[in-house]
Parts: sequence; C-alpha cells; structure tokens
Amino acid sequence: MKKYMVICAGLCVALAFSSCKSKESAYRKAYDKAKAQDAANVTDNSGYDDTPVVTPFVDTPVTDNNNNNNNNYDNVSVRTENVNVVSGSGLKAYSVVVGSFSVRSNAENLVSRLRSQGYDAQLAYNSARDMYRVVASTYADKGSAVQSRNNLRNTYPDAWLLFYGQ
Repeated sequence: MKKYMVICAGLCVALAFSSCKSKESAYRKAYDKAKAQDAANVTDNSGYDDTPVVTPFVDTPVTDNNNNNNNNYDNVSVRTENVNVVSGSGLKAYSVVVGSFSVRSNAENLVSRLRSQGYDAQLAYNSARDMYRVVASTYADKGSAVQSRNNLRNTYPDAWLLFYGQ
C-alpha cells in the first residue's frame, strides 16, 4: 500500500513538472505571428508617418516690447520677503533674484560665477522658507531693477524681483 502511494505521488510530481514546461513550438508560433504583423505594418503605412519631429532651438533674447518710453512699472510683479544678507555689500529696495537654493554651497557657486561675470552678486537667506536667494543686482528704484531683470532673463529666464523693506 505504501508502495502504491509513493508511485502515485511520483507520477503526480512528474505530471506537474511536465505540464508547466514551455514548449519551443509555442514560442516559435508567437515569434512568427509577431514577424508577420511587423511585415504587414511595414507595407501598410495607412497615412502614419513614424519619422521623429525635430523642432529647431532658436535662442531669442527676452526684450521689452514697449517701444514707447513709458516708464510705468506698476504692473510688474514684485515679491516681498524678509531676508538676511549672508554675503555682499547689502541690499537696496529692489533686487533681481536669479536663483534660489536650499543648499548654501550651490548658492555660493552661482554667486561666484556671477561675480566673475562682473555682477555685484550677493547671497541672502530667507529663514521662513529655508532658502538662499542669489541676488545679481540691487537698485533703489523699481524701473532700474525691472530693466536689469529683463536683461538677466536672457541668461536666467526665471529671474524675479524682490522688494526688501529693511
């Protein structure tokens, strides 16, 4: 009786392993079917163009489109933040911020790059947001700050104005 149970168990195991085995013919059929579909797609384009679309990059500077000499900068947005100057000669009322970093060393790298380009760059810290602000230039009047921001946007497209109320 034990002998029959062992033989039955062995047959069940052998049957289980043989049924799970993948057949090469099944893979071959799937490969042939995919190959046939591929060949059909190559001959039948049906209006579909699969060539990639390449859009050329055109580097156009950001300019002020107001050709009139209207110096009304009231509609230009300005952010107000409480910042402490970490390095630099001090901020005036309006400053142009070209970068914001949570890591101080990254901000210092940008400050040194701006200084090597001739800017009087400064580093300010906003403790409420835990962010270091890289200031490229600072002005007493809003009009000069807006013009500087527009020029800096050629290189730093995300440049923005900061009002520092001391």
